[in-house]
Amino acid sequence: MEAAAIGLAAAAGVPVAGLLRAGYDDPVLGGDYLLLAALDGVSWNDVKPDNHAELRRELGGHLARFNAVTGEVFGYPHAGITGATWREAFLAMAAALLGDTERYPTPLPLPAGEVMAVFEAAAPALDEVTTPRLVHFDVWAGNVFLDLSGTPRIQAIIDHERAFWGDPLAEFVTPTIFGELAEDDPLLAGYREVTPLELTPAARTRLDLYRAYLYLILLVENGPRQYPENEYARVRDLATASLSDVLDRLARTS
Repeated sequence: MEAAAIGLAAAAGVPVAGLLRAGYDDPVLGGDYLLLAALDGVSWNDVKPDNHAELRRELGGHLARFNAVTGEVFGYPHAGITGATWREAFLAMAAALLGDTERYPTPLPLPAGEVMAVFEAAAPALDEVTTPRLVHFDVWAGNVFLDLSGTPRIQAIIDHERAFWGDPLAEFVTPTIFGELAEDDPLLAGYREVTPLELTPAARTRLDLYRAYLYLILLVENGPRQYPENEYARVRDLATASLSDVLDRLARTS
């Protein structure tokens, strides 16, 4: 999916690190590989440019172009987690993620079955999404490289491994992680310069579903990845508290 997303993003005019070569089930490496062009910029996470709002607006435009790419099916086709509708695909994605807690026991605010029940009760809001669109779903500052040779500009968006086909609204979750999407966010303004986007009550419900999904990822992925406790504790605590809050909100509005 990462290889496919890089090619599709580049064709849509989104700056990426170019894909030079990809191989799958390589007998020597014992797996898959991607070879990408080197970037000479710096991660946005490592610098504090003065034109933060301008860069955030530029990023919004890039995300809109990324999301303009349409597909044939919802979900993660390369993982076999798909659906004929977005509701079907998203619930399958959530179920697969919660299923990982059986292999990697994960402390959650609610038992996995109750979390799934909250998702299912709120799922009718997903029916507004009728076209599969390419969603990066991991655009945080560490995955955005900046060119600092003059006025800082975005050089590339990297790390497309979490990309799926779904609702473009999900794109706003990671850039506003542990917070909310405000109407005056330059990210939203830049997005709207490319394509219209209205934050209706149903859209807000969908955003909450995607936030819950991301917080679950942050909690469950520690099982296979085994982050150092001193580095992971803050993220775990924030994700747990935020997941609890958003599940409560979804339960009240469903």
